[in-house]
Formats: sequence, C-alpha cells, structure tokens
Amino acid sequence: MERIEAALQKAKEQHLSNPLPPQVMSPVARIGRESVWADLPSLAIDPRVAANSRIVTLNQSDTAHVAFDMMRTRVLQKLRDNNWTSVAITSPTVGCGKSVVSLNLAFSLANQKECRTLVVDLDLRRPQVGKMLGLKSPPLMESFLRGQSQVEDVFIRYGDNVAIASNGRPVRFAAELLQAQSTAKVLRDMKQKLRPDVIIYDMPPMLATDDVMAFVSNVDSAILVVAAESTTQREADICERDLAEKTNVLGVVLNKCRYTPDKYGY
Repeated sequence: MERIEAALQKAKEQHLSNPLPPQVMSPVARIGRESVWADLPSLAIDPRVAANSRIVTLNQSDTAHVAFDMMRTRVLQKLRDNNWTSVAITSPTVGCGKSVVSLNLAFSLANQKECRTLVVDLDLRRPQVGKMLGLKSPPLMESFLRGQSQVEDVFIRYGDNVAIASNGRPVRFAAELLQAQSTAKVLRDMKQKLRPDVIIYDMPPMLATDDVMAFVSNVDSAILVVAAESTTQREADICERDLAEKTNVLGVVLNKCRYTPDKYGY
C-alpha cells in the first residue's frame, strides 16, 4: 500500500504542476471526434446474451449493478484526480471474472453521458469480449495492433459514449505483439482519434503468461480481480506487487463471493 500511496502522491504533484486536463480539446478536435464516433457501427445487445454473460449494468433492475456503479465512481475519481485515462483489468488466474468486471464497468460508465469509454480486448490468447456480447464475426485485434486496420474497422459503438474493440482470433506471439513499439503507436493514434475519457484494457491473467507485464507499463493504472474461494492470498500478493512496480494499482476487486452483507441495503 505504501508504494501505491507514493505513486498517487507523485501523480498529484505532477498534476499540480500541469493542471490542464488531458481532454481539453479545440473546437476542431471536438468536431472531429464526434464525427468518428458517429461513424462507428452501432451495437445492439441481446438481453438474454447479456444475462448469460453476467452483464448486469445494462439492466439496472438487477441489484448487482450497484456494486459496479460504486466501483465506477471510485475509478472515475481516481482517474480525474490524477489526469489518468487508461486502466488495465487483470486477474491472477483464469476464471476470476476480469472480463465480466471490464464490461460491467464499461456499461456502468455508459450512464455517465459526458464520459466517453473505450473497451479493448487485449486478452489476445483467449479473447472473451466478443463472445460475451454475442458478436458473430469479431474483428482481428492482431491486424489492428500491427497497423493493418483502422479504428473504424475494429470498434463498435454502444449508445453514444461506449466503443468496444473485441478480438475474433487468438494471437500466437501475444507478449511480443503487446510490447512492440508499433503497438504502442497504434494505441496512441487510437487515443488521439477517439479522444476517450476512459480506456479499459481487458488483459489476460497474470500468472498464466508474461503478456500483462509486457504491456502494463503503457497504462496509467490497473485493477486486479480475484475470485473468492479460488484465488489464494499468495497469488493476490504476487500480482499486486508486480503490478505496483509497473503502474498505479487502483485496487483489488473480490469477485464470485457468495456472501454479501446487507447492512447498507435498501
């Protein structure tokens, strides 16, 4: 925790010395962004698919959305306080639910109308975002990261303020692609073109490959998702420590917990 607090304090000091928010745009840039967003193909999500994928923030009749709304507010506060934009969401092992958390956070952010959010599926070896949304022919993230396709070819828009880039095919040399300078340039160009307020990168599990550590220094912050009754304390500690050495850890999310306190319920 001391490392996290020190990193946050350093970022705040940098913010004070450079107080201009990163998303201040000229009128021309704002018009250009609106045009790009408007031209993205739109996404309609089948409520049954969303329910099967445990996406609860699309339908606020499910009380489970409240936890994600609280998470959304805290994440936005941290990002805005530190002039950060991007957050990587990962987990120690497979099956912790980090893609579920990524999408639920994104659709919760959709209710913040002034906030533009991107979701990018960088779990290149085992992409899940397209499947969870019921997409029939997801684009190829490898082609995008290699500069062979454009933003308009990979992103689809949900509503007016969420755009999602899924992946339709596993990538063999994922770590090498994620740490390539060309990938960093593609993502910088993506940010410049779409000018999002928040970018959520759905990353692979940390202990399965070196993909996360190959990429995470490119993001402003990270969230670690752990699974109740599955993730061990040692696994969580190792991943939190490694993340904190490369980026700012916003927190740890406990997922799949069967017991929820009702002390503050309505």
